Amino acid sequence: MRVVRATAIPGAVLALALGTGGCAAAEPGDGLDGELTVYAAASLGPAFEEIAAAFEDAHPGVDVRPLVLDGSQVLATQLAEGAPADVFASADEQTMARVAELVTDPVVFATNTLAIAVPPGNPAGIAGLADLADPGATVVLCAPEVPCGAASTTLLARAGVEVDAASLEQNVGAVLAKVAAGEADAGLVYRTDIARADVESVEAEGAGDVVNRYPVAALRDARNPEAAASFVALVRGAIGQDILAEHGFGAP
Repeated sequence: MRVVRATAIPGAVLALALGTGGCAAAEPGDGLDGELTVYAAASLGPAFEEIAAAFEDAHPGVDVRPLVLDGSQVLATQLAEGAPADVFASADEQTMARVAELVTDPVVFATNTLAIAVPPGNPAGIAGLADLADPGATVVLCAPEVPCGAASTTLLARAGVEVDAASLEQNVGAVLAKVAAGEADAGLVYRTDIARADVESVEAEGAGDVVNRYPVAALRDARNPEAAASFVALVRGAIGQDILAEHGFGAP
């Protein structure tokens, strides 16, 4: 039984919504059953919990297993090593390209940009990207090989800001956790992450020009290919897009 559940969505409404989203998906009662395993970038966690719950409501015969959430590059490595999954959603197209031979027709379904996260009250007085270079500021970033780290590197380089990070984390959740715990004065995270932690947001100048595009795809060797294709369709359709928008993601 899932801990997080979305409000039940009548089958006819869901089918209509998916249709208007331009994505074909099977209707409830279509015989879909079994388990579905979804690997998703850590930043997608809350939104995909709701999407998974909506999918289960539409297809009662399918059990979406607990989401596997981590840095996109970690998940891609696991998939390349043979980890079983039916669907993969990455935080950038470059990481999806690493597993191109393992997936079918990736498609971008959302976008995201960066913001500066600071502890409540902003004790270090961080006002923008330039302050992240202050020798007295403790700053944490995602590692460069992580999508949020690659975006951070690009954003800081364009701003001409050099940051001596106290740590380089393997996913955006780890950066957020350190800032929320007061272990860092600031960190660069996705704007969608700010609302789900006890942190405050400071604008990162130029972030609107450094956009992460999130692709999703079914795995070629998915153990439940029909359910995987239907899940991808729901993510791309009106129901999935509405949920993603509620969590702050931009349109593809």
